[in-house]
Amino acid sequence: MRAKIIKIGNSQGVRIPKLFLDQTGLGEEVELEARDNQIVIRPLALPRQGWEEAFRAMAESGDDQLLDTNPNPTEFEQKDWQW
Repeated sequence: MRAKIIKIGNSQGVRIPKLFLDQTGLGEEVELEARDNQIVIRPLALPRQGWEEAFRAMAESGDDQLLDTNPNPTEFEQKDWQW
């Protein structure tokens, strides 16, 4: 599909057809990257995205147990650490 570059204020832009937006899942904000004479547009990667579902799945499978079960606390842990 061809598209024209249009003036938007002091910038320029490309109109992205709704079909492309629906197929790619692009939202209000995107990441842009210039690479090999191309502009790459991808969905914005949000920090911790999907963590809630992952934690829920871990809890359901019993895989959310504390891994650090050191029975011998360090001097710091005994004196200075407050729980």
